[in-house]
Amino acid sequence: MTPAQILAQLKKFGVPFKEYRDWKTHSRNHKGAWGPVHGLMVHHTGSDSKDQRSLLYNGIAGLPGPLCHFGLDQEGVIHLVGWGRANHAGAGDDDVLDAVIAEKPIPKDDESNTDGNSRFYGVEIWYSGSHPMTDEQYATLRLLSAAICDFHNWNEGSVIGHGEWGSPGKWDPGYASGKMMDMDAVRKDIKATISKGKPAAEPVKVTKPAPKPKPTAPAFPGRSYFRPGARNKYVTQLGTQLVKRGYGRFYRVGPGPQWTAVDRAAVKAFQRAQGWSGSDADGYPGPQTWKRLFS
Repeated sequence: MTPAQILAQLKKFGVPFKEYRDWKTHSRNHKGAWGPVHGLMVHHTGSDSKDQRSLLYNGIAGLPGPLCHFGLDQEGVIHLVGWGRANHAGAGDDDVLDAVIAEKPIPKDDESNTDGNSRFYGVEIWYSGSHPMTDEQYATLRLLSAAICDFHNWNEGSVIGHGEWGSPGKWDPGYASGKMMDMDAVRKDIKATISKGKPAAEPVKVTKPAPKPKPTAPAFPGRSYFRPGARNKYVTQLGTQLVKRGYGRFYRVGPGPQWTAVDRAAVKAFQRAQGWSGSDADGYPGPQTWKRLFS
């Protein structure tokens, strides 16, 4: 893509972004090839600093910038810091590249024989990797991936984590110290985002049976059932419904009757998805959250 084309794709998919300095002409093209590009590589920066634009633009000693094309801050905003060859991928496994090109399952990386800086777009997410990225970052990552895949007519198989590429010791994007996210689950979420962005197919006229009436939402039991230390059947009921509504990624175990920070994080993500903020998105369900969740 040209700079104009990536800007058009970001706008098309509603990706929040800002432009940094002379990003359109800032590259390492004088050091090697740029393209053909075959995918998007996802990284974490290893730092929770709030403003990492200068670092990604300038680079560090022994590794000049740009260090990526996209910086993704904690609020979910993309910062464009370079365009062209960037020092982000390093050497990786040619078998992995072949799988990305074919959009097939990623094999185990056991070689570092291929220049990734010429073959991948790179996004650096501003967090340490020793904890999950913010909900806003994850939502924007999915939109950015969909925007890039849409332009190239790629599917979710063209998005990989740095830890899948072959650079020794890499485990980004991480969710805990030394542990990479389940990239197959990430790709599944990206697939859903890509599908949502595609135009609807031509409608086919069919005769459908009358729709069944929607079940009535169960009565809200009261706020006291969803507070630290609470343990009851309504917490299980809430968690089960959150999983049905697509928030199962928060639960590694359960859901269960004990109210935990995991339940609150899932509720908070659901509330934000309704467009709520502030005290309306504090992670504790009230009557409106309950009604929306079960509607």
